[in-house]
Amino acid sequence: MQPGRVEAGLDEAGRGPLVGAVYAAAVILPPDFHHPLLNDSKQMRRKDRDLLREIIEKEAVSWAVEAVSEKEIDELNILWASVTGMQRAVRRLSVRPDFLLVDGNRFRPFDGYRPAGSPSGAERGYQCVVKGDATYASIAAASVLAKTWRDEYMEKLAREYPQYRWDRNMGYPTPDHIAAIRAYGFTPYHRRSFHVKQLEPTLF
Repeated sequence: MQPGRVEAGLDEAGRGPLVGAVYAAAVILPPDFHHPLLNDSKQMRRKDRDLLREIIEKEAVSWAVEAVSEKEIDELNILWASVTGMQRAVRRLSVRPDFLLVDGNRFRPFDGYRPAGSPSGAERGYQCVVKGDATYASIAAASVLAKTWRDEYMEKLAREYPQYRWDRNMGYPTPDHIAAIRAYGFTPYHRRSFHVKQLEPTLF
């Protein structure tokens, strides 16, 4: 973090599942924020994520979480749906950041934000960071919020369609989820644009 520069970390959760919205978060942390448990949310235990969510939402300078529905995912594709969600989250921040740290390797300009190193006319910048959730605290914090909010959402959907066990598999193509699709078909929450190899017919 550069002194005096307001940075927001951006991350998403739910790119791989067959079901439901992808969630994206943007977080601006105080310059002195530190917590020993903070890491890539996928590497953390659930109880630690839940604990950190409460701390981040209380202590962050600003934070926002956005969901991009399965219908939008089918229209945009999952990559650009994830980017759209992160951009929407930035727009909802109560403090406008000077710079965005984006987990992953793809993003696109919006609202005056341009890639780092762009000509001096760029109003604000962003940088893509592969495995950024293990490098920058603000990205890790966004990872925690996106993951916990999406898990909560999937548990809600699971109460509507308990046979798919989304409260356990979170919509990923696990054997129990694939078996449920074979038995009961697709639901309105399934992403129609996703190719499910396990459901392809076989010759033998």
